[in-house]
Amino acid sequence: MCNRNVGGMDRVLRIVVGLVLIGLAATHTVGVWGWIGVVPLLTGAIGWCPGYLPFGIKTCRTKP
Repeated sequence: MCNRNVGGMDRVLRIVVGLVLIGLAATHTVGVWGWIGVVPLLTGAIGWCPGYLPFGIKTCRTKP
């Protein structure tokens, strides 16, 4: 059983977007809101997104 609901390209995009937002916030290019990048970074790193649960979305592959 797959406990993850974020997989593949979705994870990569979340990690990249998270790192970019954190980098922009750290360099004061964007405001404090840039630290919200921690959320996609963490969800991409652990492979699980609580926002997907109510909608039943899974982007990870499951074994048949």
